[in-house]
Amino acid sequence: MSGWALAWRLARRELDFRFRGLRLLLACLFLGVGALAAIGSLTQSMQRELAAGGSSLLGGDVEFAVSQRAATPAELGAMRRLGTVSLTVGMPANAVVGGGASGRAVPVELKSVDGAYPLYGQLTIIGGRSVGAPAVDSVWIGQALAERIDAKVGQSLRFGTASFRVAGTILDEPDRLGEGFTLGPVAIVSADGMARTGLVQPGSLYKSKYRIRLAEATKPADAIAGFKRAFATAGWETKTRDAASPGAARFIERMGQFLLLVGLAALVIAGIGIANGVSSYLAGRRSSIAALKVLGATSGLIARIYLLQIGIVAAAGIAAGLVAGIAAGPLIIWAAGDVLPVTPGFRIEIAPLLLAATYGLLIALAFTAGPLSEARSVPAAGLLRGTFGPRTTDRRSWIWIAGAGIAVVMLALLTSDQPRLTAWFLASVAGVLLILAAFGRGVHALAAALPRPRRPLVRLALAALHRPGARTSTLIVALGLGLTLFVLLAAIRTSIAANIAQTVPARAPALFALDIPSAREAEFRAVVRRVEPAAVIKAIPAMRGTITGYAGTRVADLKAIPEEAWALRGERGLTYAETLPEGSTIVAGAWWPEHYAGPPLVSIDQRLADALHLKIGDMLDYSLLGVERSARIASFRRIDWETLGFNYVLVFSPNAIADAPHNLAATIDLPKGRESAVTRALLPVFPSVSVIEVGGVLAQIRTIVSGMAAAITAAASVAILAGIAVLVGAIAAAREVRIYDSVVLKTLGATRRQVLIVQALEYAILSAVLAALALVLGLGGAWYVVVRLFRFAWLPDPVAIGATLLAGIAVTMGLGLAGSWPVLTARPARALRQL
Repeated sequence: MSGWALAWRLARRELDFRFRGLRLLLACLFLGVGALAAIGSLTQSMQRELAAGGSSLLGGDVEFAVSQRAATPAELGAMRRLGTVSLTVGMPANAVVGGGASGRAVPVELKSVDGAYPLYGQLTIIGGRSVGAPAVDSVWIGQALAERIDAKVGQSLRFGTASFRVAGTILDEPDRLGEGFTLGPVAIVSADGMARTGLVQPGSLYKSKYRIRLAEATKPADAIAGFKRAFATAGWETKTRDAASPGAARFIERMGQFLLLVGLAALVIAGIGIANGVSSYLAGRRSSIAALKVLGATSGLIARIYLLQIGIVAAAGIAAGLVAGIAAGPLIIWAAGDVLPVTPGFRIEIAPLLLAATYGLLIALAFTAGPLSEARSVPAAGLLRGTFGPRTTDRRSWIWIAGAGIAVVMLALLTSDQPRLTAWFLASVAGVLLILAAFGRGVHALAAALPRPRRPLVRLALAALHRPGARTSTLIVALGLGLTLFVLLAAIRTSIAANIAQTVPARAPALFALDIPSAREAEFRAVVRRVEPAAVIKAIPAMRGTITGYAGTRVADLKAIPEEAWALRGERGLTYAETLPEGSTIVAGAWWPEHYAGPPLVSIDQRLADALHLKIGDMLDYSLLGVERSARIASFRRIDWETLGFNYVLVFSPNAIADAPHNLAATIDLPKGRESAVTRALLPVFPSVSVIEVGGVLAQIRTIVSGMAAAITAAASVAILAGIAVLVGAIAAAREVRIYDSVVLKTLGATRRQVLIVQALEYAILSAVLAALALVLGLGGAWYVVVRLFRFAWLPDPVAIGATLLAGIAVTMGLGLAGSWPVLTARPARALRQL
């Protein structure tokens, strides 16, 4: 028989198909591969949903959008030559329910549609009926608005100066995702209905979107390129059906990439558990290996036998993980609810499943090569005597391990959209493992160098850390990973919760007011103070424009927008000021003097300036109301974004943009509970003003951020489970040595209680010396995620982290002692015969 055929016969006879002894290998691969398969499948399904429904999500094959104006006749003519055009106009507004003192205002996104809407998909209302633009005196309202005001069909709502009848509640708005983030639920009126409201005036903050259903022969990219060439300086934002919702696509891509890296880290951590589990399994097969070697089996045959057994179990674990990953997709979608930007249908995504399986195979190969090499290299005589001393891994196995590790890294880099982030993440994981391994060697050496305590149980516990065959380094890595992950998760969770619950609400104004007529600012202030004399009102000019060039570079000529230069992606808020705005600090250059009348100047956010490599004195080109202008950069500012006030990336000198038609925007600080009274007083006098309660905006932010925190928590939980699996594997791998020590102690008269105390002291010593290291590593990783990745303030809760660390110590000690039960129950006579 050939070597592999004989190895298969022997492997099949010995292998327990209940996987006894290799269940840890099965569990570790199941956890890691399942997490990767679920994350990868869900991410690709959402990306596929965005791509497949691009025209419906966008509302057309291409979209041209501009703020505070409509298209000129020339621009509209160019669009109509491309295909069928549909115009929607959107703006923040208030839906006023009732009248008098009992009336209330609800912030909404008011959207007007024309007779051609929707070009793709169907606008449906509850009851299943497909509709288009409502009648001139009717409105379709979103479900969130209907629930908030308990609206019924036929109920009257007021927008601006006009009243509308609720004609139905929207069940499906095909281009909802393409509209992006809004300050309230949608309400849809006709184009004539929008004109009745009186809200669209010169200077009003509204947005015109022209969606086009292209002729069959026209490609979206060609349509965009031709229009941009004709109207390069008009400030148009453009989208195609292939990127209907860039924000949602970036969110899915980045969150998916982050979670995939966390899943990969969990699989790498689980790999250590795999190594320990396989090592424990092979130690339990020591007598079988010895018998085979005595009967003439070569080291190569031994390696083949157990490689086949481990391969079968690994394949079962990977297959189970893939099945779990497929099944987890619908469950995650159901649990996430409205947090996900799109809701994909059920589909088996082959590519992420193959990627997860490949990672699983490589990790299994990398972490089982060492134990297999040790098992095949020990001579039969040593196996029969029960050798527990140091074991070696041969050169060929190191080649396997290195090759598999390099393959994992290269695969991760080649499949990542952010190779630099992936490289840093994997380097950090490797760094943590190396630090823990080095720390373990240090503890081993220190325990050997310390003087022997007088108390015998303490002396035995300390000796257990450096005795021959001690797996102190393995236990240090396992315990350290578990405790570090506990601290990491607690710090991330409490810091994000603190940002949501404390920082933003404490510093945010009570109300935003938009589209205040500039000529009526004094009257606006008077109305507010008549209701609440203690109100603090801050008003600024508010306009929208597009950066078209900087320092001689045209934005249209860029192949890709730099990662940190988000201000170049579409329109930005523009304002002007005589003095430095509150919340800003000059870091370079100087502010212009009052009543400045020289060449137009602009002050820019420092982070944007760094991303674009700008210098003081460079020129900035921008489009305002379809006209391109230029200003010289006078200063860079550091902006305090956490205030939720009016923080503008671009602030101009008054003579740069004050001549353009514009309104004011204001923040209003009020005592708690006075928001509704001020809103009710303002809207009858200023029907065109949109008043937004910040509490509603914060609720949306909380929902989004809480969803991110939940995703991080779920992914980190998989890593914690992997860390626990590592600990279980380390305990199992050390069991042979512990049984030997226990038998010797019992033979010398020790009781079970004393043996248990010795092991408890050993774990307590390890946990105590690891607590500080786990705090440093866990807090460092959490700081990077919270501050660098998600741009939040660093606000961990020390009490919660300390309690979590203590709970983690209790869990790890509990697992350690639970794993000691086979050691305590081992009978000396039987154990000595086996050893």
